[in-house]
Amino acid sequence: MPEDKADVVVLGAGIVGVSTAFAARQRGMSVVLVDRHEPGSETSYGNAGIISSGSITPLNNPSLWTSLPKYLSNRHAALRWNPLWAVQNAGWVARFLANSAASRLGPRATALHGLIGASAKLHREWIVQAGAGHRIRETGWLRAWRSDAVLAAKREQAMLAEYGIASEWLDRQAISALEPDIVPVYKVGLLHSQTASVDSPGEVVKAYARMFANAGGRVRQADIKAIIPDGDGWRVMLADGEISARHVVVALGPWSADMVRPLGYRVPLAYERGYHREFKPNPARSLRRPIYDIDGGFIMTPMEQGIRVTSGVELTDRDAPSSFAQLDQVVPLARGVLEFGDAVGDAWRGSRPTLPDSLPMIGPAPRHAGLWLAFGNQHIGFTTGPATGAAIAAMIAGAPLPYDVTPFAPSRYIRD
Repeated sequence: MPEDKADVVVLGAGIVGVSTAFAARQRGMSVVLVDRHEPGSETSYGNAGIISSGSITPLNNPSLWTSLPKYLSNRHAALRWNPLWAVQNAGWVARFLANSAASRLGPRATALHGLIGASAKLHREWIVQAGAGHRIRETGWLRAWRSDAVLAAKREQAMLAEYGIASEWLDRQAISALEPDIVPVYKVGLLHSQTASVDSPGEVVKAYARMFANAGGRVRQADIKAIIPDGDGWRVMLADGEISARHVVVALGPWSADMVRPLGYRVPLAYERGYHREFKPNPARSLRRPIYDIDGGFIMTPMEQGIRVTSGVELTDRDAPSSFAQLDQVVPLARGVLEFGDAVGDAWRGSRPTLPDSLPMIGPAPRHAGLWLAFGNQHIGFTTGPATGAAIAAMIAGAPLPYDVTPFAPSRYIRD
């Protein structure tokens, strides 16, 4: 087989990798996108499909401390954790909790606001350019409380307003006007009105990948064995050959740390595992937008195939056996809000890669020229994928950056 060459090889065909590949191709580089599966088939497939303008507050924020007692019981639907994993990863847990300090919230929220704003803009451009504009809904998403959580909703609204993010506070009557087909179980709601959603995140990623291919990019499906420095470039070793490139981008989501470990990088990556199941919709009871049931610990959202119910976070090893306890706990709660039919297909499980500060790595690897890291987007990977890729492509090209990438520098965890 003749040697394959490219300016850039992007490893991983989820939303981050596909976005990076397309952005690099837009800048005139020859690009090969490699994954063992088809684009959009792994973590980028199984999410709520939200392009969230307001997800600027990481999970490890000051309010986490008040929630810890209920999470320590290991029975809450929003969070389950493996005690053995917690002991073996005590250092990661300690760093994650340390980032919940009030002094750490503002800088991270500012960083995420820049990333999310740039990304939402690209999503809205690319989804039309990719011929998938019919998949996007500009109906916002609803964060809803069963409890009388007026103060919590008002605090969240005030923080969003500090960053110029619009939202609408709703009482029970206003929620019923917004979603007339749901049971009125929610007392308080906050509509993130500048947020969009899609009816199939996996299909959107596939559409972006086709757009990349139509622009002259190449998509290669193969197992990735290793990346090896080669002079002033790289060799990417695949199960069916190899590719030589000047630049390699690691955008493998939860598998990224494995890929760079042989090069001496120890990345403190953990995994927010999550589950979803889809159900046949009831034509007489429609859902107009995603709803996050905060007290119930789940999201339900209308998808192309039906109503998707997603569970909360499970902290355990990436490849540990599935546990559907959270999903089994929340599905009856979701049925108490919206009437829907039987399950469509099997339950899905995926792993969302998370660093202790809940910010992704976006930038150059400290010790290897031409190696770029783009992963760790935690549970907002679908939202932030396009701008993550655009920044990597700009850095490779030596072009101006679309937002401040300093907070996302890999060097904050990987030393020279």
